[in-house]
Amino acid sequence: MTAPRTFNIVVLPGDGIGPEVMDPCLDVLRSACDRAGGLSLSFETLPAGAGTYRDTGSALPDATLDAARGADAILLGAMGLPHIRYPDGTEIAPQIDLRGLLDLYAGVRPARKVKGIPSPLASPHAEEIDFVLVRESTEGLFASHHKGTIEDDRIARETLVITRDNSERLFDFSFKLAQNRKSRGSPGRITCVDKANVFTAFAFFRGIFDERAPGFPGLSADHAYVDATALNMVRRPWDFDVMVTENMFGDILSDLAAGLIGGLGMAPSADIGDDHAVFQPCHGTAPDIVGQSLANPSAMFLSAAMMLDWLGERHEVNACETAAEMIQDAVDAAFATGDLQPCEMGGHAGTKDIADAVLGAV
Repeated sequence: MTAPRTFNIVVLPGDGIGPEVMDPCLDVLRSACDRAGGLSLSFETLPAGAGTYRDTGSALPDATLDAARGADAILLGAMGLPHIRYPDGTEIAPQIDLRGLLDLYAGVRPARKVKGIPSPLASPHAEEIDFVLVRESTEGLFASHHKGTIEDDRIARETLVITRDNSERLFDFSFKLAQNRKSRGSPGRITCVDKANVFTAFAFFRGIFDERAPGFPGLSADHAYVDATALNMVRRPWDFDVMVTENMFGDILSDLAAGLIGGLGMAPSADIGDDHAVFQPCHGTAPDIVGQSLANPSAMFLSAAMMLDWLGERHEVNACETAAEMIQDAVDAAFATGDLQPCEMGGHAGTKDIADAVLGAV
């Protein structure tokens, strides 16, 4: 009998509800991997986040970073607490630091409507929402992270940066994602979201997109201004397939996308580079509900499924993709009847209720 393939996963539960959604997520991962067969995950839980900064003076200890560099993947809960900040007033956000330190240039934010979860959109087409927002994660306006200046208490400056090298690999990643989605039945449409009519940097960004598009025949490539995109994400979000955009625009639009599918508790994400990847829910640490078992762990579960899918594709291990599909199907099954409604949507299902339902479905 062939020994199961083992992947080493660094687990960073973080702050607030991070540990509360991480613990059941590891249970779901173990169950799915056991059922898929030929697959084993070895978890190493390490400190990082605002609490770690408060206790040690470092939000991302060297030992944690070294382990993350050597891991097959990184699974992150949530980090940051509003009352613990750096001296300049900014929040503790090692999840952002990891993007630069590990060169995680592609922020992948899927938005897929799960049956049984209410959407704020009244249209029956809301059930068709299934798109991915790809957010550049290392430059754009976030290039100024920890680098902004204030002059004489009169002028504050931040700098937006867009480079050719980074844009080319971002667009190639996005086109390949659109190709992969098309092979599974999606339209194969990719939209560059920018503000090219106003800013030189975004005209440059769009120009590089147009240069890369011919290398991916069979896909439909178009453009949209970010303000019009926000409008159309509310009017007709089911028309979108893959969108690719700058860091700050992607940060804002990904929260809008989460709102369309029921909230941040249903929104997974990944930050992916050529050699490393971090998987985490889009939501924050929600300190107002810590310890009450009210947090919705679904986004954490779906982020873990994304991790397995990425590992399977990267290492050609079919069992990973099988386990990923099991988790996504289990989340769908748990909510399908509409009887299980998370607390943040006005229901009564808390962390344990949802975790038990998904684990049972796995």
